Amino acid sequence: MTDNYITLSLETHLFFARIMKEHALFLEAGFPCKNNDWIQKADSLRQQFEKLLTDVVDISNGRVNSPILNSDELVTEFTIPAEKTTSFLSGVPINTDISKAEHNLRAGTGRNASRVLFQLVHRLNNRSVRLLNELIDFKQDILDEVRGGKLFTSNYPLLIEHIQREAKLYRSTIISLMQNRQISYRKLFGTENFWNRIMMEHALFIRGLLDPTEEALIKTANDFAMDYQKLLDAAKRQDRIATNRMTAQERRKPQNCADAENTVSMSELTRASLAETLKYQEFKTAGTKGILKRDIASIILPLLADHMLREANHYICILRCAQTEEDR
Repeated sequence: MTDNYITLSLETHLFFARIMKEHALFLEAGFPCKNNDWIQKADSLRQQFEKLLTDVVDISNGRVNSPILNSDELVTEFTIPAEKTTSFLSGVPINTDISKAEHNLRAGTGRNASRVLFQLVHRLNNRSVRLLNELIDFKQDILDEVRGGKLFTSNYPLLIEHIQREAKLYRSTIISLMQNRQISYRKLFGTENFWNRIMMEHALFIRGLLDPTEEALIKTANDFAMDYQKLLDAAKRQDRIATNRMTAQERRKPQNCADAENTVSMSELTRASLAETLKYQEFKTAGTKGILKRDIASIILPLLADHMLREANHYICILRCAQTEEDR
């Protein structure tokens, strides 16, 4: 139980603390120079999440599972070049040594974890929740000021809502771990609907940040947005059918195991989501490479391209884990 708590906590931080520090960087880089107070606040949060990630990496070697390390959700082949280029373009310092250390992590079972390690991880969890509360409130303040016409940022309001939802998922994941140390991967990472919506919005952002001359890429991004919208619509229909069947069963008799098996399975949607996201991964990989090589005209920071690729890789890992559990 303790081993599982430690491993899942570390794996969650290894992915999400990096995502959060990059959120803060994107916010920082998006403010005009007149908004120095907002820039400084974003930079402070970036540094705090960078320190959190450093502390997590320092104790993670041999204590995380190989699927996480092999999924390219923590770092990709593009991450360090993207960090260096983004730091040059934005003027925001990025510690690439963290990426090197994360890339070099080895998998391990983490068996026989000590009480000291358990307490250390628990403190990291509490620390992350405090930081996330601050970051979520900061993102809400930005949204309120932008909507009130009192603040400008080059980031879309939808993008700020998008990254706020991700921060809330991170926070709820850590809180769930602290409350229930036997939580499963499937339960831990929530529903496919959340990530299908994230993927759809990525496509919308890419479509809007590409140069108007990139007509073919804009069309492809738009097609991906429409495909993910179809998956979200299909999930809603499945939910309605399942709810109606459950209601009918409750009226007839108490539900038994056979009735449960006859409700609409989500396995087909899982397979469809995986197939779509594997195609999307190829598109994002080519896009990240093209942006780094300056072959694609856009206003997409290289690290934002790599960031969205890593989130697709993370979702693929979740979907494969879900499929493995269903096949058992």
